[in-house]
Amino acid sequence: MTTYSTQVYLTSRPVGWPSSDNFATIRTSLPTLSDGEIRVENEYISVDPYMRVRMSAGKSYTDPYEIGQVMTGSAIGRVIDSTVEKFPEGTVVSHRLGWRDIAQGPAEAFHPLDPVSDSLPLSIYLGLLGVTGMTAYVGLTRIAKLQEGESVFVSGAAGAVGTAVGQFARLLGASKVYGSTGGTEKCRLITDKYGFDEAIDYKAAPIRKQVNDVIGDDGLDVYFDNVGGDHLEAAIDVLAPYGRIALCGIIGQINDPEPQPGLTNVDKMLKQKLQLQGFVISDYIDEVAEEFHRVVGGWYTDGKLVYDETVVDGIHNSVDAFLGLLRGENTGKMLVKI
Repeated sequence: MTTYSTQVYLTSRPVGWPSSDNFATIRTSLPTLSDGEIRVENEYISVDPYMRVRMSAGKSYTDPYEIGQVMTGSAIGRVIDSTVEKFPEGTVVSHRLGWRDIAQGPAEAFHPLDPVSDSLPLSIYLGLLGVTGMTAYVGLTRIAKLQEGESVFVSGAAGAVGTAVGQFARLLGASKVYGSTGGTEKCRLITDKYGFDEAIDYKAAPIRKQVNDVIGDDGLDVYFDNVGGDHLEAAIDVLAPYGRIALCGIIGQINDPEPQPGLTNVDKMLKQKLQLQGFVISDYIDEVAEEFHRVVGGWYTDGKLVYDETVVDGIHNSVDAFLGLLRGENTGKMLVKI
């Protein structure tokens, strides 16, 4: 019996904001499994901001997507056919073969999961207990080197990484946690549910003025940046001497067709002796994985963490989910349920 896979391809590179015209959804037949291969029925696929970076051809921290190829990224599913003893049917696996309902390939491309609890939804291993949560943990502990009693500001605070940063910072001993997000509803969410001390609505007034008013001069030790641009400039204004910036993302700029003007307050980085470091989670996974699963998995099983997901149904709606993510329509992790 022939097995078919519905897959989402990149067909052209966007200039500025991407649109559905940059993608094509194609149903294709899969070859018979070769020795050493397995076939997986995906349950969830992840859509993430970094994917927009890979849609462009410019130099970056990883290779760009190729035109005419499937959009790759994190996914999780169950083995439905296998030629490998280690992967019997029903095995839950994660992989990076991305936007397709059926994934097939060599066993080395798939990683069996060892869930913390059978009662947990599989989707959490793409979010809070997966690479998303690990990104927040690495940014705070390895890049910013957060110390107990220090203050933290995170942009994109209602997103998947941002909500994790806010909670992890508190559990790591931060004295005060600030977050920026868009709209009164999301501001209320991050303070009421995620324990942020102060929420700043970047849609309400210029972010630089608000950050200076709310946090104040020398009022910040660590800035976790998911946005870039005006948010980064605002944080530099208020960082105390020897403050640290963990540069994780630039979602506020990735759709700009032309480079934006540079920071106007770089002099403060010199005067305040600030440290800014960009990071990519793939560089730290081997180093931090065991610690992350022990520490953060423990927090979760102890009931100290909460999380949100925005779930879009159906592989055919993957592009809509991705575009919605770029517009900030998600709360927490954005996923496609296959």
